Amino acid sequence: MSNAITIDNLSLDLEKKRLSAINLNIIEGEYFGLVGMNGAGKTSLIKSVLDFCRPEMGQITISGQPSSQIQSRTQVAYLPERFQASENLTGERFLRRMMTLYQMPYQHEATLQLFDTLALDPSALTLRLGRHSKGMSQKIGLIACLLSQRPILILDEPMSGLDPYARVKLKNLLQQLRQHRSIPQTLLLSSHMLGDVEALCDRIAILHHGKLLFVGTPSECQQKFKANSLETAYMNCVTIP
Repeated sequence: MSNAITIDNLSLDLEKKRLSAINLNIIEGEYFGLVGMNGAGKTSLIKSVLDFCRPEMGQITISGQPSSQIQSRTQVAYLPERFQASENLTGERFLRRMMTLYQMPYQHEATLQLFDTLALDPSALTLRLGRHSKGMSQKIGLIACLLSQRPILILDEPMSGLDPYARVKLKNLLQQLRQHRSIPQTLLLSSHMLGDVEALCDRIAILHHGKLLFVGTPSECQQKFKANSLETAYMNCVTIP
């Protein structure tokens, strides 16, 4: 399989060492988890992939194209950690606008199916986003990404603001999409919630103070750090002297 995202010797903000000599390959069709504490560099890495940051060293490619080229990002749908849209737009106007940006037709029935799957009331379509709760806004942003049909999804803390029921529904949906898509979809998932990462991801990377401490499967992480749970393995990894 080819690489969906390749990160080669990436360093960002050398003085503060936001990211230091990051080497990472994310394979097409893989669900990949990025974990670490606040300030570990997860969002900085994602922003570098999306060319929102310009690293001092290293190269990034998306589906074989340099990430600095606009064409490379036509493969990607992205949900930021702090998702905010214009408060004056209704849910439907926002989704229609996003589908225009993604060069996809707006599909009302598919939208309603996702609303039902994520336990979002259809009234959110006619409600202005400024009146949405954090959880409702998060679901609208997720739905826009899922409707895009892009081959690479980058979700930065997508569970933030979701109640436990919606989290389970989202995990189930991502698992179902993986099983039923004829063309493999790649997921880069940043999360603090190790249980969600373990349930969804083929491999994980542990970032700590801007450095990669581990890349591999959740079970390999447990074996390497002599733990019987991913949470304990993570704690052992980041506290090794």
